[in-house]
Amino acid sequence: MTEVFEAIAEILALSVEAGAALLIAIGAAQALYRVGRLLVLGAASEPFEKRAIWLGFAAWLLLGLEFELAADVIRSAISPTWSKLGQLAVIAAIRTFLSYFLARDIAESDKLRFDVSPHSKAAEPESTANG
Repeated sequence: MTEVFEAIAEILALSVEAGAALLIAIGAAQALYRVGRLLVLGAASEPFEKRAIWLGFAAWLLLGLEFELAADVIRSAISPTWSKLGQLAVIAAIRTFLSYFLARDIAESDKLRFDVSPHSKAAEPESTANG
């Protein structure tokens, strides 16, 4: 019975990792397409568009990292040795660290984007007292 559980868990972990690779590949393809469009259109100096591309790719990476972490959790259920558990713990810690900082950067960028958007109070011209 244990062997069946281990086999199922390994297949599940591998499937989740394949999903993570697919998500990261989709994000990379999307980002490369958008960069290519910028270069072709000659708008490579648009800082907001570059930031939007980075944010989009970062979101895909973050989702992929979450899937990778899920695969690590599944594998930890079938790792019988302390050595394997230690390796998984280090990998999970690194992925969690990366995810935390990517999520923080995305949140900060969203805050900046809304602070300088055309509809925000900071972007509106001040009204005159006589008007």
